[in-house]
Amino acid sequence: MKVDKTLAALINRVGPCAWKPTKRRTPFEALVQSVAYQQLNGLAAATIFGRFKALYPKTRFPTPQAILETPDERLRTAGLSRAKVAAIKDIAAKTVEGIVPNSRSIARLDNSTIISQLTTIRGIGTWTVEMLLIFKLGRLDVLPTTDYAVRKGFAVTYGWNDLPKPAELLKHGEIWRPYRTVASWYLWRSLDIQVTL
Repeated sequence: MKVDKTLAALINRVGPCAWKPTKRRTPFEALVQSVAYQQLNGLAAATIFGRFKALYPKTRFPTPQAILETPDERLRTAGLSRAKVAAIKDIAAKTVEGIVPNSRSIARLDNSTIISQLTTIRGIGTWTVEMLLIFKLGRLDVLPTTDYAVRKGFAVTYGWNDLPKPAELLKHGEIWRPYRTVASWYLWRSLDIQVTL
């Protein structure tokens, strides 16, 4: 609030930050869910993800090995596209190989290492890993510059007619370090309350 008066006004309108990471899921689980939810609205994604988990009734979440042993066509019966099946199988394979770290190991890695490691997986881009950093690992200093809602929230909050380019958002966001995740959360919220400052 001290370094950005415009953001400070938004913070005053929204109130205390209520961002809470969900640390219970493993990185493997979080990535599989992210792929299942890609390019779908929340209800459709939740339905498909529920059907996917129902394919493995004796466990809370399938193991990477169980997914690798499941025929593609069986996974497709849950409503997953061929591309998503391929991506989920790659996540499982990379978990078995150790490229997707477990919860304890990932906590010791810095953000850039996690991004470079996980974006080698099919269907996993920088944005997906940034969401993992924010919502699973609770990292305080992540600014997802390609996220549409963050860019739109910035435009609304700062009175821009056009969305900022990722480089413009990254440049402005330097003043928010080391709390760029918190700034991002408020920019998301700005769309919920339609703040115009």
